[in-house]
Amino acid sequence: MVARGEVTLGILAGGRASRLGGRDKAWLQRDGVPQVLRIARRFEPECGAVLVSANRDLPRHSRLGLQAIADRIADIGPLGGLDALASTCATPWLLTVPVDIVDANDCLLRTLANAGGDGAVAEDDDGLQPLVALYRVDSLRDAVAVCIAARDFSVQAMQARMSLARVRFSGFRFGNLNTPDDLRLAGYADD
Repeated sequence: MVARGEVTLGILAGGRASRLGGRDKAWLQRDGVPQVLRIARRFEPECGAVLVSANRDLPRHSRLGLQAIADRIADIGPLGGLDALASTCATPWLLTVPVDIVDANDCLLRTLANAGGDGAVAEDDDGLQPLVALYRVDSLRDAVAVCIAARDFSVQAMQARMSLARVRFSGFRFGNLNTPDDLRLAGYADD
């Protein structure tokens, strides 16, 4: 098991949300709580630090006590967020979760950590969830650098290169907030 002080939560919130008309998913609200803060609070008991990969409105994150960092390389998708998080992370392990996740089960970190190796990636009833993953930070930094140098910006290709284990969460869906229907079904209000 990974100790709390050895793992940082990295919330990937740097996307453009084009299917939601460009709305910043970090600030979608459920029960009056912004999505980015809801995720940070959910994992705070298990993670010693929280970083947010965000490419807009960074001061708004800091007003909530969250350290937000912008992509170091623009327009390369989630790999840019992973690069930013890995370059800033000060712990040996990084747990990544996309800001548009609807739910996470209580054993997520523990189950991914038990896979061993350089980390693991989650697979739920909808299939592979490449942004829900645990990484050994030194290995992630190396893998991201190789992918960027090769101009291969696929997170799944990077994870395959790292030989990350796939961990199946049977009977569970992390969900995704991509469309107005997704928001309505998950009980989210306008921001």
